[in-house]
Amino acid sequence: MDKTEKQKGFCESLKKVVFGSVIAFGITAIGLVIVTLLLTYTNISENIINVAIITISALSILIGSIIGALNIKKNGIFNGALVGLIYILTIYLLSSILVTGFEINAQAIIMMVCTILAGMVGGIVGVNFHKWHYRLKRKGYRNESTKKVKSDINYTNNCIN
Repeated sequence: MDKTEKQKGFCESLKKVVFGSVIAFGITAIGLVIVTLLLTYTNISENIINVAIITISALSILIGSIIGALNIKKNGIFNGALVGLIYILTIYLLSSILVTGFEINAQAIIMMVCTILAGMVGGIVGVNFHKWHYRLKRKGYRNESTKKVKSDINYTNNCIN
């Protein structure tokens, strides 16, 4: 493999990682809107805000890194962690610019660890799901199970008639 092929592979992986991060931001936005609506129109205590933000962020990164790593055939843990790192660095960069008195505290460190760990798990799941799906498809399990279901339906129809 020459240098241009490696660069092309790196660029393709980076595109998928960035795409996973964008998906994570979209899911986070939707989740935060739902939490905001729940807090506004119900009697839910505002004490859940910190837990809700960490949970929504971790789930968003988990899903984003799974999607990002689906077509990357290796290094799922690294690519997933990269999704989490891009996400959290973007959040903290924007927070430091937009929020006066922004500081990194214990909650911020917990959030960093949770997002990177969620990204790692999502990357592992995404790469392994791709491998699992490819193996099933290559061995023909999907086609055989579809044929079996069709033959069972035909058998049932013949018995009824």
